[in-house]
Amino acid sequence: MKLQELFWNPQQHRLRTLWRLVGQILLLVAFSSCLSAVFLLPGMVFGNLEPQIEEATFRLANLAMLPATLLSVGLAGYFLDRRRFSDFGMRLNWAWVLDLGAGLTLGAVLMAAIFLVEKAAGWITVTGTLRADSFGGNFAVAVFFSILLYLAVGIYEELLFRGYFLRNLAEGLRLPGLSNRGALLLSWFLTSAVFGLAHALNPNASLISTLNIVFAGIFLGLAYVLSGSMALPIGLHITWNFFQGTVFGFPVSGGAAATSFWVIEQGGPVLWTGGAFGPEAGLLGIFAMLAGSLLIVLWVRWRYGRVALEATLAEYTPRSTFVNPVV
Repeated sequence: MKLQELFWNPQQHRLRTLWRLVGQILLLVAFSSCLSAVFLLPGMVFGNLEPQIEEATFRLANLAMLPATLLSVGLAGYFLDRRRFSDFGMRLNWAWVLDLGAGLTLGAVLMAAIFLVEKAAGWITVTGTLRADSFGGNFAVAVFFSILLYLAVGIYEELLFRGYFLRNLAEGLRLPGLSNRGALLLSWFLTSAVFGLAHALNPNASLISTLNIVFAGIFLGLAYVLSGSMALPIGLHITWNFFQGTVFGFPVSGGAAATSFWVIEQGGPVLWTGGAFGPEAGLLGIFAMLAGSLLIVLWVRWRYGRVALEATLAEYTPRSTFVNPVV
């Protein structure tokens, strides 16, 4: 192999997988850093702002990952991957919206089931309602920013880990002797492991919580590898987090809920509840994800008429013409 072929795939006329991933990550870091600085700029320029305005600008800076991810994936897709934005599972049509609605419903139902089981077992006690430990106690404003946060996280984490990383890695793993399905399966599990490691430094994280988040990555990835669409995993991710934290008051991936409709005191065995990390680190979270996986399979069977891996996710089809690639 020539030296240049370590970087360039002459058959596909584009960079090889490793360098596409590196390029997208560098773009993500650059965009997120710049956008965060823009949101924080008023505080740095004008000094003491009103507390609620200062908090709002700080939270908007945290939301910078969403536009940064959209920009980095869009540009990397155009220049490095040579594919349309819609090829990452973002085909925005009515069928996509229907799958999104199914994912939103499923996330809410699964978290409600965890809450009801813990309540029936006496593991949680509801001590109050309408908590807002931010924005000066303004519950409506706090909920609004909570909605923005979980919308952003659901979109950018799924687009990044499933839409971009999983698909690119599946293409790169199409080695001699490994089928499209094998490459897709291996990529699914590897990106799920990276997803778990990305949460390993969260507050109250442990080895168990990290392994459970790896399983959560497999759960979310199932919706993608069976449908080829980001709609199901994005919807599922959004409401799983929102109902977990903002509705029922559980910790979300180790972070205590600062805004919630119900205020709870967590008890019960940590093995089952996940303790301070939240339900994702407990057996109840695992059982909810297993039940959710079955419901995903049933939904895909009803919607698409079959249940099979979208093996084409591991393939790259060069385009003879590359006009308007982000449509």
